[in-house]
Amino acid sequence: MTISRTGSASALANPHASAEQVQAAWQDPKLANVLYHDWEAGSYDAKWSISFDQRCIDYARDRFSHVAGIEGWPYGKALEVGCGTGFFLLNLKLAGVLDQGHVTDLSPGMVEVALRNGAGLGFELEGRVADAESVPYPDNNFDLVIGHAVLHHIPDVEQAFREVLRVLKPGGRFVFAGEPTRYGDFVARRLSRLTWWATTHATRWSRLGGWSRTQSDLDESSRAAALEAVVDLHTFHPAELRRLAHRAGSVDVQTRTDELTAAWFGWPVRTFEAAVPRDKLGFGWANFAFRGWQGLHTLDSNLLSRIVPAGLFYNVEITGTKPV
Repeated sequence: MTISRTGSASALANPHASAEQVQAAWQDPKLANVLYHDWEAGSYDAKWSISFDQRCIDYARDRFSHVAGIEGWPYGKALEVGCGTGFFLLNLKLAGVLDQGHVTDLSPGMVEVALRNGAGLGFELEGRVADAESVPYPDNNFDLVIGHAVLHHIPDVEQAFREVLRVLKPGGRFVFAGEPTRYGDFVARRLSRLTWWATTHATRWSRLGGWSRTQSDLDESSRAAALEAVVDLHTFHPAELRRLAHRAGSVDVQTRTDELTAAWFGWPVRTFEAAVPRDKLGFGWANFAFRGWQGLHTLDSNLLSRIVPAGLFYNVEITGTKPV
C-alpha cells in the first residue's frame, strides 16, 4: 500500500473547519472540497451506511452494469477519481469488475481512509491526493476510470473529462455514477430541509429529550451543511452531461438515470439519522431503512423507469470510451 501526495492540497487532513475557514471557502470551491471532505472523512462511511459487504457490492455492481454493461470484466488497471473512502472502487473490485486499483481525491483525509479500507480488505492500492482537473498519471495508462458522486463537485467538468480520456488507454472506458439531476436535487434538498427542521424541533420536546443532539453537535452540523452548499457545484440534465463528454473527445457516450421514489425516501431517512444520536438507532432501523429503499428502488427500476421521464430521477450515470 502506497500513498503519494501531489497538487496543492495540504499534506495533513483537517478534521474540523473553523467558521473563518468556512467563510474563506465560499470564494474557493476547491478549498471548500478539501475542508468539507477532510472534515467528513472519519465519519463518512457511517453517515452514508457505506460498507464492503454484499449489500454495497450489489449496489456498486448494479450501478456500473446499469450504464456500461458487463462486457470486459475484469478491467485490468482502474483509477477512481474523487474516491472518497473507496466505496465505488473497492466494492467493484469485490464484485470482480476490476483488478488493480488506484485512487485519487482532493481531500487527504479521504485518500487515507480509502487506503485504510483497502488494506482492511487485503487489497493493495496506490493513492494520490490530486485534482480531478489535473490527474497525476501519464497518458494511456488505465483500462478503466470511475467515479461516484464526484462530477458535481468539480468546477470544470469538461476539463475533468479531458483528463480522464488522456489517462485512459485507447478503447478504455469511464463510468461515473451517483450524480444528481437538476430535478432530483431540487426535491431531495427540500425534503432534507423539512426533515431536519421537523426532527430538531420535535426532539426539543421534553419527552423526546434523549433524542436531541447537543447544541455543539448541531452547530457543527450546520457548519458542515454550509460547506456542503459550497462543494455541491452542479446538477445535471442527462443530455447536457453527454454533451460535456462528447466535447472532451469521448465516443460511445451513454447516460442512464435511476432512483425516483427511492430518493424521496432515502434523503429524509439519511437526514433523520444525522439529526439524532446514532446510539438511538439500532439494527431494526437500519433494516427498515435498507429494505424500504430497496423496495422503492425496485419499483423505480422495474416500473417507473418505463413511464417517467429520465430527467425526473435523482441519479444520472454516464459512460463513454476513448477513441481507438
